[in-house]
Amino acid sequence: MYDYIVVGAGSAGCVLAARLSEDPDVKVALIEAGAADTADEIHIPAAFSTLFKSQWDWDLDTEPEPELHRRRAYLPRGKMLGGSSSMNAMIYIRGNRADYDQWAADGATGWSYDDVLPYFRKAESNERGADDFHGADGPLTVSESRSMNPLCDAWVDGAVEAGFDHNEDFNSGEQLGVGRFQVTQRDGMRCSTAVAYLHPVAERKNLTVITDAHARKVLIEGSRAVGVEIERYGEIEQIRANREVVLSAGAYGSAHLLLLSGVGPAAQLDAFGIEKVADLPVGERMQDHYMVMLNYTTDLETLKTAVSPANAELLQTAGRGPLTSNIGEAGGFFQTREGLNGPDVQFHSTPCLFAEEGLGAQTVQGLAAGPCVLKPTSTGTLTLRSPDPKVAPRILHNYLGSDEDKQSILAGLRIALDIASQPAMQAVIKDDFIVPEGFSDEELLDFARQVGQTLYHPTSTCSIGHVVDPELKVIGVDGLRVADASVMPTVVRGNTNAPTIMIGEKAADLIAESRTTATRTAKPTTATEAATPITQKDEVPA
Repeated sequence: MYDYIVVGAGSAGCVLAARLSEDPDVKVALIEAGAADTADEIHIPAAFSTLFKSQWDWDLDTEPEPELHRRRAYLPRGKMLGGSSSMNAMIYIRGNRADYDQWAADGATGWSYDDVLPYFRKAESNERGADDFHGADGPLTVSESRSMNPLCDAWVDGAVEAGFDHNEDFNSGEQLGVGRFQVTQRDGMRCSTAVAYLHPVAERKNLTVITDAHARKVLIEGSRAVGVEIERYGEIEQIRANREVVLSAGAYGSAHLLLLSGVGPAAQLDAFGIEKVADLPVGERMQDHYMVMLNYTTDLETLKTAVSPANAELLQTAGRGPLTSNIGEAGGFFQTREGLNGPDVQFHSTPCLFAEEGLGAQTVQGLAAGPCVLKPTSTGTLTLRSPDPKVAPRILHNYLGSDEDKQSILAGLRIALDIASQPAMQAVIKDDFIVPEGFSDEELLDFARQVGQTLYHPTSTCSIGHVVDPELKVIGVDGLRVADASVMPTVVRGNTNAPTIMIGEKAADLIAESRTTATRTAKPTTATEAATPITQKDEVPA
């Protein structure tokens, strides 16, 4: 028996487990389907793509996408302590003020930019120091790149030559412009939420971390969540919670678990013979950032040659060198048309080839850069494929499913070609490698459909105002919350790891406030009740 069960040790789950267990009177279980984050490739920044389609990856894919010539898109997600924060590009971006203010305006009370900024600052330990926008004392280390490949500097210089402003800090008051990204690294190594939040508190007696445990469903009695059913080493077990269950399994995982537990669209649950607990639009309104990269060859050194004894020693002794590269070292934000309240396109620039959905081999010395649809208006859906918890859900992102999204990607591709034509880029580009065959809208859009991919930012399947309330409580189910990227009403303008960590921080406070309120309003315990022992089930060993 635990007070709180957190399902998913990812970007938000590790935060929650660490924060909730700060209270020594609270007993917390953190459940993770994957293993401990022991592989070297997890912690070496430049090696993250080697984790794709490995034991550390959920290895999902979409249904045939209507606007992508019916091809399926690969969707990697981290399956280990730290979740996708142990397998991402470590880019520290919060999104745009307008994102959060729109959430609040649409009914997500308490989620405006001014409301969430303190949680970003609380989480952060930025090596630049504290100011009105940044924190310096939080668990999450945010630093400058230790790689600083000149090919990415050439892209930034090319963008400035094309007329775009340089931006030193995308997380301050102004997001537009180009520059270097800050990264979630500590001394040149990955600083995942497992590294930042979980490992430092692993010895707490009131925190139990349960790995290799596949959550099958939330246990709901009447209209209250009372625990979680897991499968571990071939055995099915129940773990009980006397306060709350919190799902932090990500935009795909949390929605999937709710559906398996009877929380979702009634017609869908009926089709799979799942008893309905709450009829909610779980899995709907899903969003992601769709990215299209242009690749070029070069005569300069790239990350193709990063793996060497000398670079390994440089990483180990100084925390510097090519192996510290987060791949997407530079980029920027662009507003491509009038009438928008912020950027609609984001760029990433890499000192290596980035093709075939991140799975392509580094066959030549190359570089890449390209846009993503930053504020999509199209939405997708996640639905059940089977009532079997081990069967992956059906995911349809509906990439490029609106005219606005097509306009954004076309404008972004034209910006990409313009930047590539500037003197700074022409000085480093040897030849085209994977680029559009022509410049018409039809040719550019066809290129986008053929080579585009996820930017690994799924959100909004359990959104505030539709599936959860502003306190992240599942509507119609007591004792159950969701706290991860799935609760975002819409995807933010930027990489989603930092916002998900913020959600974990805010959720911990919401839960603590709820506990305090419950304690104040609880009836006094009688002497007889106080003398009655509570029999607890054996803990699942971590």
